[in-house]
Amino acid sequence: MMKMLAAGLWMSFTMLVSGYGTAKYISAQNQSGPPEETAFVGLDYETLKPVNVPILFEGALQGYVVAKLVFTADGDTLRRLPVPPHPFLVDEAFRALYADETLDFRNLERYDLESLTKHVKEVTNQRIGRKVVQDVLVEEFNYFDKEDVLSH
Repeated sequence: MMKMLAAGLWMSFTMLVSGYGTAKYISAQNQSGPPEETAFVGLDYETLKPVNVPILFEGALQGYVVAKLVFTADGDTLRRLPVPPHPFLVDEAFRALYADETLDFRNLERYDLESLTKHVKEVTNQRIGRKVVQDVLVEEFNYFDKEDVLSH
């Protein structure tokens, strides 16, 4: 009988100590605050429809530059916008590529994509009226001769 009483007291004591230790550990974790979030937490990656820009040279159609862009934006901000930024980004990319006199369609590897993406991001955010677009990325950037494009 004495062994049963000692075992019961021992079990009660260990339960109290373990419960106290667990509560102390959880309390210490909550006081240190949440772990630091990385810069990309909460960002959504949205793919745009390809931007097809006709290249006119010496009064004739030479071909098309096709750019496929991706942008990042805060997911909560995107869901709260009355109009999504997708059409603004496509429009700005088209305008920038169409009006760019430095675009050499024969040597696209030398084109300054950094300035293009920066310009598209800044102008789109200005048109929307707040900083929605965090970054614009280039997924594909190609040139197709007009002979390579099938027309129907």
